[in-house]
Amino acid sequence: MGSALLGGLLRAGWAAPGECAVLERRPEARSALAARFAGVAVVEAPVAAEAAVLAVKPDDARGACALVRSGGYRRVLSVVAGVRLATLEAWLGPQTAVVRAMPNTPALVGASASVVAGGSAATEEDLAWAEEVLSAIGVVVRLDERLVDAATGLSGSGPAYLFLVAEALIDAGVLAGLDRDVARTLALQTILGAGRLLTESGESPEALRAAVTSPGGTTAAALRVLEERSVRSAFLEAVLAAARRAEELGGAG
Repeated sequence: MGSALLGGLLRAGWAAPGECAVLERRPEARSALAARFAGVAVVEAPVAAEAAVLAVKPDDARGACALVRSGGYRRVLSVVAGVRLATLEAWLGPQTAVVRAMPNTPALVGASASVVAGGSAATEEDLAWAEEVLSAIGVVVRLDERLVDAATGLSGSGPAYLFLVAEALIDAGVLAGLDRDVARTLALQTILGAGRLLTESGESPEALRAAVTSPGGTTAAALRVLEERSVRSAFLEAVLAAARRAEELGGAG
């Protein structure tokens, strides 16, 4: 996620390579990052700066916070999954304005859905800064931290639900007689087109679904099967299960 965010910032012109630095303790990872992001300083100790982005695995978060704290950064944006604001603030110190964020994997193609929540010392300016950073990789929604687990269940895990739908559509096309490559092309373009129609038309999902569902037609027959198999209910339960698990993991951290 850190690499996706850095790449998005550079592509968007939010910062020049010479204005960014990546702190990485592992020599092999430093070499790979330096090769990937030409002109970006890849260092093994904190450098002078006003702000830092914390993008590490949850198990590495405490040690990374110690390094960030030693650098004296005034504000920190954390994209560490499952680590709550209170924990981050305890590790970083009361002088640090902390903003917690939850992007999702489409950040890799600049199409992330991110949520942000501010800590006790975070001001409107700090939140605006975090939103500006994350806007380089997609859209950003501001939430109270109590709703971050719900967002994790919906958008954080959401790409996996749609990947599963894509797999199922491809297999269904093959079952109906299509070549697998053809089924894949049609399924993926259908998902892409439906997503663009949802975001660009201004119409609600319900209206768009109704527009393509002729009485007694093929789509109506298909939707009847999906409703009989409780697909809608399965998605509801899946999002709630993911949200509950996010809450459990956050509490354990």
